[in-house]
Amino acid sequence: MIRDDWCHREPEFAELTREINAELVRVYPDMEADFSAVMMTGSGTSAVEAMLASFAPDSATTLVLANGVYGERMAKMLAAHRKPYVMLRGGWAAGVDVDEAARVLGRHPEITHVATVHHETTTGRLNDLDAIGALCRAGNLSLLLDGVSSFAAEAIDAEAWNLAGVAATANKCLHGAPGLSFVIARNALWSDAQTEASSVYLDLQAYYAGQHGDGYSPFTQAVPAAFALQAALIELRAGGGWTERRRIYQQRARRINEELTSLNIRMLLKEKEYSCVLRSYFLPDGCDYRVAHDAFKRAGFVIYSGQGQFSENLFRLANMGAIGADDLDALAGACADIFGPYK
Repeated sequence: MIRDDWCHREPEFAELTREINAELVRVYPDMEADFSAVMMTGSGTSAVEAMLASFAPDSATTLVLANGVYGERMAKMLAAHRKPYVMLRGGWAAGVDVDEAARVLGRHPEITHVATVHHETTTGRLNDLDAIGALCRAGNLSLLLDGVSSFAAEAIDAEAWNLAGVAATANKCLHGAPGLSFVIARNALWSDAQTEASSVYLDLQAYYAGQHGDGYSPFTQAVPAAFALQAALIELRAGGGWTERRRIYQQRARRINEELTSLNIRMLLKEKEYSCVLRSYFLPDGCDYRVAHDAFKRAGFVIYSGQGQFSENLFRLANMGAIGADDLDALAGACADIFGPYK
């Protein structure tokens, strides 16, 4: 992130923007020919909202498939932008009910788009996008995907899923820095705007016109975060791409789970239902989350609490980033020290 002091209005940053956008669509090589990316300054949430504000229709309905905080947040975004939607809200510990989604589609022929979360970090569940995508493909429904916590670490099959767009962020599985996010969408969407802009800052068509025109963005970009994202994309490609990153994450997740299982710490979901990025675990009986959090922090680690109904009895552990064997050993020791007395 430490380079010369670049101005975001200068040609060298415009060229960097073009390079980053081109590299983003190469993360999944099958997307390179038919998709284009734009980046924006903001969190992953800003990219998801920009995608929905720009591509969810005004005169048809979007079906939101929600089984956690972030799917439900997509519905709130659509409501805020006054876009028609129907939400199929599932339990937070359950997968998306694809059969019920098919029945909802049968009752609502006005639905043309589906919005859902790939990796729902409320619980760590990797939603079954093969089944959801097959539904979209069969019904010619455009899929708008929150890939914030899956992009670059889980499979994305754009053609099989009838993917229209995916929103993600620099600072999760790509290992960049917070401050930049992006949306990758089919080229047809960029060339044929179907909706009226319902936001100034989140109007992706304006970003596309600038970044794929003269290279400039309509608003100030986070220049140091762009340097970090460029480096992260180079590192990802040199390290074997998303498939190798997934393998590494899976290996780490297994190691962490083995350690916690030895301490009688139980997972919320079945192992096969989790993403490779994050898992959720029950706190031991009698263990207060705040006490555990502070103990882990003193040991050099941060755990997340559960959300909503799970806020008092769950904690979550992510294993993305620059984590070495020594770090995993230290985490295992911390788990033993903190949870061992409750075994």
